[in-house]
Amino acid sequence: MTLLRLDRRWLRRSVALVIAIGVWEGLSRAGVLDPFYMPPPSDVARVFVSLFAEGAIWRHLEATFAAALAGLLLGLVAGVILGFAAALLPVVAELLEPVMMLLNAVPRVILAPLFVIWLGIDLGSKVALALVLVAVLFFFAVYGGIREVDQRLVERVRTLGGGRWVLLREVYVPSVTAWVMGSLKVAVGFAFTGAVVGEFVASTRGLGYLLQFAQSTYNAALTLALILLVMGFVLALFSLSERLERRLLRWRYR
Repeated sequence: MTLLRLDRRWLRRSVALVIAIGVWEGLSRAGVLDPFYMPPPSDVARVFVSLFAEGAIWRHLEATFAAALAGLLLGLVAGVILGFAAALLPVVAELLEPVMMLLNAVPRVILAPLFVIWLGIDLGSKVALALVLVAVLFFFAVYGGIREVDQRLVERVRTLGGGRWVLLREVYVPSVTAWVMGSLKVAVGFAFTGAVVGEFVASTRGLGYLLQFAQSTYNAALTLALILLVMGFVLALFSLSERLERRLLRWRYR
């Protein structure tokens, strides 16, 4: 029954998508939508295919993926370490929590020009921006996850002679894993946001660089094709992270 419901849901979504594309194509061909601003899906698809047929897209994909994945991994490590440190050491929490709250409150993409000044227009500035976006997310996931641990469980472990390392291994890490995996799907989008925005601000290659070029030349078809390409890759990684979450947290889906 579950598979049947999923199949029906995907069928309804597919039909709705086909209808929307058909209406879009029809309105464009009828002249209702100005093709300069809103080109028909067929033109977008033609540009999309040409990007791969010409082969120039690969170096741009490599640059964006390298920045996004490096920022994701480094941000995961930094956020988890800082989150554990703040949750277990009150002195660290006093120092880190205001900074993280400030970073979380402001649009972190405004740091992109500053990273370009500090690190240049190469890969480093894009990784740094993606790292900050992801690290703040994981910091609060870990910090909040540890603070939500049942204190009665902590007291029982301590009563049985468990020290800080036992609590960390047997209580905090298992509890926080669910929070971290739940944030992973959002972090994938944040990592790509950091990479693409950094490339958009200043770069010589990458999907963000291509988007900036498409904007400067008022090429709406290329802009839409690149947006769809980024969305496709993010959705694919989102799906992979969701499968990883289901595998690591099988007990939650039984």
